[in-house]
Amino acid sequence: MITEAINERYTSLSETSCCLSCGGAINHAKPQPGETCVDLGSGRGNDVIRLAEEVGENGFVFGIDISEGMIAKANATLEKFEVQNARILKAELESLPLRDDSIHLVISNCTINHASDKPAVWSEVYRILKSGGRFVVSDIYAVQPIAEKYRNDPAAVAECWAGSVTRAEYLTMLEKAGFNDIKIFEESEPYAKGQAEVASFTISGRK
Repeated sequence: MITEAINERYTSLSETSCCLSCGGAINHAKPQPGETCVDLGSGRGNDVIRLAEEVGENGFVFGIDISEGMIAKANATLEKFEVQNARILKAELESLPLRDDSIHLVISNCTINHASDKPAVWSEVYRILKSGGRFVVSDIYAVQPIAEKYRNDPAAVAECWAGSVTRAEYLTMLEKAGFNDIKIFEESEPYAKGQAEVASFTISGRK
């Protein structure tokens, strides 16, 4: 039910001009020529294209999304701009269809908070990254723990706040996954979102 709610919402938004992101992870990512990169929750594919331009013809970019509408939109955009070094894959964040130790850089914008099993997502990110590889993620965290009654509410989940964990929980997940050199590039003041108070930040770490 939760996945269906998210798929329905983002498929309907795939043809609108609204902003779907809580941050600009790519602005801090610094992809290098020849690198292989991943965008978790790639949406319309805008960041996939930017990454593809940065890594060049010797690099490659995978976009990961679950929304059929977003994937169709992204594929159409890749075709329109004749992007050859990128591919959009449909997959759950907890089970990425990518090889171990194969990725230099993972980015994501306001996507991981949707995942029902966030430790599994971070375990997957760690698994696919090469030694020395890094992630740069923009996401939201809850100022106070989210009430259990909202955790599995499809509408609340689709509004991007029901799955939020606290800042301390977020940082602990990263450390338990094995990441080091964790840095916060930017962080907002708390703001209201749905029935919660959240904050946005852009954070990075290395394997």
